[in-house]
Amino acid sequence: MARYTGPVEKLERRLGVSLALKGERRLAGKSALDKRPFAPGQHGQRRAKISEYGLQLREKQKAKFMYGVSEKQFRRLFQEAARREGNTGALLVQLLEQRLDNVVYRMGFATTRRFARQLVTHGHILVNGKRVDIPSYRVEPGAKIEIIEKSKNNPQIIRAVDLTAQTGIVGWVDVEKDKKFGIFTRNPEREEVIIPVEERLIVELYSK
Repeated sequence: MARYTGPVEKLERRLGVSLALKGERRLAGKSALDKRPFAPGQHGQRRAKISEYGLQLREKQKAKFMYGVSEKQFRRLFQEAARREGNTGALLVQLLEQRLDNVVYRMGFATTRRFARQLVTHGHILVNGKRVDIPSYRVEPGAKIEIIEKSKNNPQIIRAVDLTAQTGIVGWVDVEKDKKFGIFTRNPEREEVIIPVEERLIVELYSK
């Protein structure tokens, strides 16, 4: 299955949770989910009982859509997490957090991961001084992430940085807002990553 490119607010309504797919609209409480907190469609307000498999699949969909990865990419990340020593679910979240587009988002240079991915693919991002245009590039602790010089005055980037005063910056990055660069200081602990996903159910789904 390819990466989802449809209307993201309809997707959030279907899954019943905010996935941070909309930036300022979400922060202002104007997202479609805030206005209509039920699934889209004629029967959206009906409560349907979800099977165990359905619950597991929904958690996987949440994680996929939130981080903007395809089914193939997600499965690869899960397989890598499963090979490592430690909690598979926590390791999966850690690998997702190490994606370059996600790190750009976490540093506050973009209001959504989708915009962060666009910045990466269009060549606006440097990693340790070198241009990287691969959103799935894995950022290692200690790496310096920087907006290229000619893009530092981009109004959308400036607006995103300003909004971090409202949303805050996560504890595993160190950002120089004025200079538009940051350091990915360490991999986050699972309890630090606040996302509406129960990765335990994803592990159960792939373990069948």
